[in-house]
Amino acid sequence: MASASGSVAAENIAKAAKAAFETSQLIPSSERLKALSEIRKELESAKDEILAANRIDLEAAQHEVDAGRMSAALLKRLDFGKGDKWEAMLQGVTDVADLPDPTGNVSYASELDDDLKLYRVSCPIGVLLVIFEARPEVVVNIATLAVKSGNAAILKGGKESNETTQLLSKAIQAALSKTSLPGTYIQAIQTRAEVSALLELDQYIDLVIPRGSNSLVRNIQNNTRIPVMGHADGLCSVYLDESADLEKALRVVLDSKIDYPAACNAAETLIVHDSLLSTVWPAVAKALLAADVQLLCDPPTLSALTSLSPATPNLTTHIHPSTPTAYTTEHLSLTLSVLTLPSLAAAIQHINAHSSHHTDCIVTEAREAAAQFCRGVDSAGTFVNASTRFADGFRYGFGTEVGISTGRIHARGPVGLEGLVTYKYVLQGTGAQGHVVGELGVGEGKRQYKHRKFDASVVPF
Repeated sequence: MASASGSVAAENIAKAAKAAFETSQLIPSSERLKALSEIRKELESAKDEILAANRIDLEAAQHEVDAGRMSAALLKRLDFGKGDKWEAMLQGVTDVADLPDPTGNVSYASELDDDLKLYRVSCPIGVLLVIFEARPEVVVNIATLAVKSGNAAILKGGKESNETTQLLSKAIQAALSKTSLPGTYIQAIQTRAEVSALLELDQYIDLVIPRGSNSLVRNIQNNTRIPVMGHADGLCSVYLDESADLEKALRVVLDSKIDYPAACNAAETLIVHDSLLSTVWPAVAKALLAADVQLLCDPPTLSALTSLSPATPNLTTHIHPSTPTAYTTEHLSLTLSVLTLPSLAAAIQHINAHSSHHTDCIVTEAREAAAQFCRGVDSAGTFVNASTRFADGFRYGFGTEVGISTGRIHARGPVGLEGLVTYKYVLQGTGAQGHVVGELGVGEGKRQYKHRKFDASVVPF
């Protein structure tokens, strides 16, 4: 439970966010676009300082890893200078700015009576509380999506990325100061006490989005009345169907596992149809072993490898018998659990029972098998002959994402702009005397409702 002083501070933050949101609804959307442009400019000018701060965070985190207090997977997520992370983050800002405005769009329009028209109009959710671990770029991703979609946001990063996130937040605040959006539209907090207190403030905060470990997400889900959107695990599977093409199997399995093992969309389980044990499976296994992947094999896949002649490379160091818990473990490393099953139906059943309903893939040449897999697997993403690593807002064309949702209500899969809006109903009466419900309905002297749908993309006022 939060302390009294922490609760007061948190309530002030939440109140300010709600007030900023309400104020922003009367500010032209052009100001949001200006804010995104300014955010990119501020980030570009502060690049060297931000990356230097990230190196400080990485050095401190390496000490934690060496001491056994932090996982190597978390360390990898923290590295802001790795690969194209920085450029991808900046491009995400531009891509989101270029997307159509998700607010003010009419998805349903109906004339209830003469001069009485009903519109269902997209609008922001309100105030978002986003809690995340490691990945410092999440600060920018969330801020960008929040600004574009018209939502206010309160952001809390992990202590391991504190130096980096402080400078990113500073750049965002500097950008907002050059627009008419309130300075409290995007806020960053630093302490767990503030988080605990904020989770109690459902009168101000409309949605919580946690991004991080299973324990982080579960803890938040169990300690708030505010709706929570996200996922606790990334237990993704690749199923090699009996008709799987060898080259496709090699490419899809390897990319799903080794492209970025610490990501939530990396494959953790490989399911092999039993007809492939002496054909496709040995070739896929050799490729995985050559990539330094540890294989946790069930008896059939293990036997298929141990009986090969000449012996499979790394047989004694990289191939191990699996245990039942292997198929419910998010390894987040170069480790892959392998299972043999006799049919597509068995694979679908296993995935639905053991996966986290994030993203699952089938490698097949059979159109009917692909159709059954995509219909039968109850996950946010079902892929055919494509790496699970494609499950990402940027790759989907959303610009970036606030996270992946494995829920079934409101938003599912990579959550971009559309997942950050809801809708309201707007009823416009233009009759000379106003409109009253008593004149419509069933009975003598009453007019019947027209309920005539018509085309509209925006409300006319």
